[in-house]
Amino acid sequence: MPSRPVGAYAGRVPLPRIARTRRGHVWGETWRLGVAFLFGLALWGAVQAQLDQRHVEPTFGKDWLLVDLAIGLGSTTLLLWRRRWPLAVAVVTAALSGISSVAIGASVVALVSLSTRRHWREIAVVLVPWMVAGWSHSMVYPTEDQVVTLPNVIIGLLSYAVSVAIGWAIGERRAFVASLHERALTAEREQAMRVVQAQVAERARIAREMHDVLAHRISLVAMHSGALAYRTDLTPEQVSETAEVVRESANEALTELRAVLGVLRDVPGSGAPADGTPQPPQPTLADLEALVAEARSGGTTVRLDRSGDLERVPEQVSRGAYRIVQEGLTNARKHAPGAAVRVTVATAPEGGLDDEAVRVTVRNTVPRGGGDAADGIRQDVTVGAGLGLLGLTERAVLAGGELTYGPDRAGDFVLTARLPWSR
Repeated sequence: MPSRPVGAYAGRVPLPRIARTRRGHVWGETWRLGVAFLFGLALWGAVQAQLDQRHVEPTFGKDWLLVDLAIGLGSTTLLLWRRRWPLAVAVVTAALSGISSVAIGASVVALVSLSTRRHWREIAVVLVPWMVAGWSHSMVYPTEDQVVTLPNVIIGLLSYAVSVAIGWAIGERRAFVASLHERALTAEREQAMRVVQAQVAERARIAREMHDVLAHRISLVAMHSGALAYRTDLTPEQVSETAEVVRESANEALTELRAVLGVLRDVPGSGAPADGTPQPPQPTLADLEALVAEARSGGTTVRLDRSGDLERVPEQVSRGAYRIVQEGLTNARKHAPGAAVRVTVATAPEGGLDDEAVRVTVRNTVPRGGGDAADGIRQDVTVGAGLGLLGLTERAVLAGGELTYGPDRAGDFVLTARLPWSR
């Protein structure tokens, strides 16, 4: 059995969703605000050390350091609204950084956040209060003889450019991730559509097969009933035998029709052949030998194991099992050329747990190399689900059974199906 079934029927293919949890949101805001405050606090300590070294006080007195700390806390709190009003928060924090060292960290984070929007006009608006704040800060904390110097201007412009560059890069990355997410959603939608199309196509194919079988049955009914209508020389025994054939054919046609109408009444495209001529019956488990012989003639090594009374399997279930074996051999020949294939078809013992069910297993080895050194033929191994397997899954589910496929623990690709005899 496959260690991880990948072909189980699941009515809808779920699309991926990106959800930001409340805990993740709180943590994201906490560490950003913490970094802004700690950065501003470090600058606040550095400014205080320079003042002590030069034996000077802030312009508004030594107590202004505590006011600076309070303003910094307020500026850091304003960052909570940076996503709702990004430009206003960036301008206000930049202005407050002109009188508060602690607020510088908040102004940097606000400018980085604004730059992620990648709007040049908004970014340019913040440049004015940013540069004015540098001049104002030099007046509040006169750590040098000159209030404005060329190095201060250069440092202000460089810090502004670095903050904008960081925010712009973050915005580009977010846009790239969003585009990848949209592509993933589109791919999932297309895959879901392909799955639905494969299911509808398989149902239509089943309907066409049922039409072929019914045409065969009804043609027998018409032939024998015509004999009863026009042959007047039949003996009573011949009339009874012909009537029995008509009755059996009609009952079998009704049984098969009743089994498929429940699931195909809404499926479009399940019509008859173009010419409307009766077709021969579809192949069943009785034709397995011919199928295996055909595969062997194509160069595939096939081992067929049968057990149980396969002749007792109803014709509809037998056709489905035959199709599963056929698709399994086709898959092995297509995706693992030259690999040995083992086909097992068995019926559960009567009275057992799986009474009235037929099990089909198709196992093939998976080539390990990229090619065969002997003949130079490249071997592409694809263990993913194809539309043919999706159609088989739909067929098995419609029959009331199940189908799984995928690699097992030994590395072999295994297709397993269970088809009940009655739903």
